[in-house]
Amino acid sequence: LTVGVMSCNPSIGGVGKGHLVREIDALHGLMGRIIDEAGIQFKVLNRSKGPAVQGPRAQADREIYRTKIQQELASIENLDIFEGAVEDLNLTNDFKQTRGIILENGDIIRSSKVIITTGTFLGGLIHIGDKKYIAGRIGEDASYGLSKTLRNLNFSIQRLKTGTPPRLFAPSIDFSSLEIQVGDNPPQPFSFINETVAIKDQRNCYLTYTNERTHKIVLENTDKSPNLSSDMAQGPRYCPSLELKVIRFAQRNRHQVWLEPEGLNSDVIYPNGISVSLPEEIQIQIIQSIKGLENCQILRPGYAVEYDYVDPREIKLSLETHKIEGLYLAGQINGTTGYEEAGAQGLIAG
Repeated sequence: LTVGVMSCNPSIGGVGKGHLVREIDALHGLMGRIIDEAGIQFKVLNRSKGPAVQGPRAQADREIYRTKIQQELASIENLDIFEGAVEDLNLTNDFKQTRGIILENGDIIRSSKVIITTGTFLGGLIHIGDKKYIAGRIGEDASYGLSKTLRNLNFSIQRLKTGTPPRLFAPSIDFSSLEIQVGDNPPQPFSFINETVAIKDQRNCYLTYTNERTHKIVLENTDKSPNLSSDMAQGPRYCPSLELKVIRFAQRNRHQVWLEPEGLNSDVIYPNGISVSLPEEIQIQIIQSIKGLENCQILRPGYAVEYDYVDPREIKLSLETHKIEGLYLAGQINGTTGYEEAGAQGLIAG
């Protein structure tokens, strides 16, 4: 099952997001409790500032988080989980009320309420240089049948993009030359019901920076970047790609790159801050231009992903659609980003 898989950064919370995890926890949602079991570094960001702008954050062990989420869901009475691709909606003859969903294999699951939480899978298209792949995330199919259904029902569908950085091989990194970023001691749990976190042996993160050579490589290859193409959908303002940062903040000669472990027993490092869509061979040059990463190996290239979203004016405050009774939308399909915003909306929808 892909339930509980962290599609991008294996972390929960942060500035503008951590408080949502606390809200979810107050409503008995799982996110806070599970990250307290799976977190490998906890840190309250902006601690020197007032409580309103502080952001509790935790780096997660990807596999532990997914396992714990699935175990918790499996233990919930009267909850059945089916794995399958949704192809269409089952509606009343006047198309004004939902009756359930139709799977790719033709099976019908009947329900008076349906909540669509498609993330980046709705019409997903991945870009790496001039290469394109139909996918919601690397190696997983996109949902085009459901996208067609929503268009046929005259929903206002538009496109957004997001991106992810390349994944790095930890043994090929010179951590001794980098700034160590330790977590809080003691770590502060997310959930109100927990007094401490499960994993006591917290992991360090590391800080490095791009430089003028990095930026020169980017600027010499702007013609190869899907992120800079006029044909590409718009992305979130507060999470720009490396290409956009180099151009938009031309006066800056460096940008932070946070090297974050993806798990206790994982050799994968997530380089937070350098989401990129350039060809893989250019990504290698970029990575190896950064201090500590001179001999670094890339395990998987970064990419941009375009996907469909529904104009949020199509939904009520309850997240139910105006057009169809019993149909709700939650998460990135509403134009938002992040696990925390999606989780918070999921509690409201339906």
